[in-house]
Amino acid sequence: MTTLPPLVEPAESLSKAEVERYSRHLIIPDVGMVGQKRLKNAKVLVIGAGGLGSPALLYLAAAGVGTLGILDFDMVDESNLQRQVIHGQSDVGKSKAVSAAESIAEINPFVEVRLHTVRLDSDNALEILGQYDLILDGTDNFATRYLVNDACVLLGKPYVWGSIFRFEGQVSLFWAEYGPQYRDLYPEPPPPGMVPSCAEGGVLGVLCASIGSVMVTEAIKLITGIGETLLGRLMVYDALEMTYRTVRIRKDPAAQPVTGLIDYEAFCGSVSPEGAEAAAGHTISALQLKQKIDARENFLLVDVREPNEYDIVHIPGSVLIPKGDIVSGEALSALPVDRPLVLHCKSGARSAEALAVLHKAGFTDAVHVGGGVLSWIKQVDPSLPTY
Repeated sequence: MTTLPPLVEPAESLSKAEVERYSRHLIIPDVGMVGQKRLKNAKVLVIGAGGLGSPALLYLAAAGVGTLGILDFDMVDESNLQRQVIHGQSDVGKSKAVSAAESIAEINPFVEVRLHTVRLDSDNALEILGQYDLILDGTDNFATRYLVNDACVLLGKPYVWGSIFRFEGQVSLFWAEYGPQYRDLYPEPPPPGMVPSCAEGGVLGVLCASIGSVMVTEAIKLITGIGETLLGRLMVYDALEMTYRTVRIRKDPAAQPVTGLIDYEAFCGSVSPEGAEAAAGHTISALQLKQKIDARENFLLVDVREPNEYDIVHIPGSVLIPKGDIVSGEALSALPVDRPLVLHCKSGARSAEALAVLHKAGFTDAVHVGGGVLSWIKQVDPSLPTY
């Protein structure tokens, strides 16, 4: 068992109203008055007020964490409401950070909320994260995850990390001063396009509550100094099988030390060098695609998304051939050689990767649609649904 000291000192006192509000905590011997005072004195930053950030912020506020930071530059979208329970219908179009702060005020007026409505990057990460005792990372992209990890290593701060995809979630606590960091679990980011995001692959809405609540549980234990944390362990939850299991994580003795922040977008790369090279000079806009269709040009429009995405929305006249079938070579023999190919996906990343494969296979005049079906909806047919 990894015994960690309480993360913060207790606040001086709790008011009569706070004692009444937190009474169910206070009668737990392991928490008690001292533990609740530690929660009151804690400063916690939640990065992302989305799927994981929603339940995390709600329960951190309800638990009595005195200062909550919310970092999110995004706006509430209709597609968020299936899982991001801190927002409501009337919040669509509103800043996620502002919407989350309003919900927190309804839950617990004793919580001080600090808003950071900016994109986290290498220029501001140390200044923002340095204001807090503990970080909760609920982001959904590898560039930000490595940035958060490296900033916490440099600042000597612990952070709770969570990840979700479809029916599975993962949680761990990273603190380089006492145990492993994120780079010990994932030394290198996966190749671009290898791991789909939640926007591409989907996520069961209630999974966010399962993983977000575990993240908050870890935060409370760490702040108050009780129980055994997930430091040095990865918890994996499978909602379909309803199983929880833990995997041991150890420090990598050969790991290069973190000495500074880097360009994380370049480090992770949303598109591989091959995909970027293929797209250079072989990208058309959604409006150019519309012109080709209106001119009745003889080409094949190939949708490289997955069948369930195609069922949600597709460009009229497109043929579904998933990217995996192109990359594996399975679909190459079915593609016509007597007319040009135009590929598209949701936003342009997957079609760029498929385009690189086609160019190598001899389909050198193939192009793809920059921005994918989302650009088509925005620029050509706004009546179609987005996802």
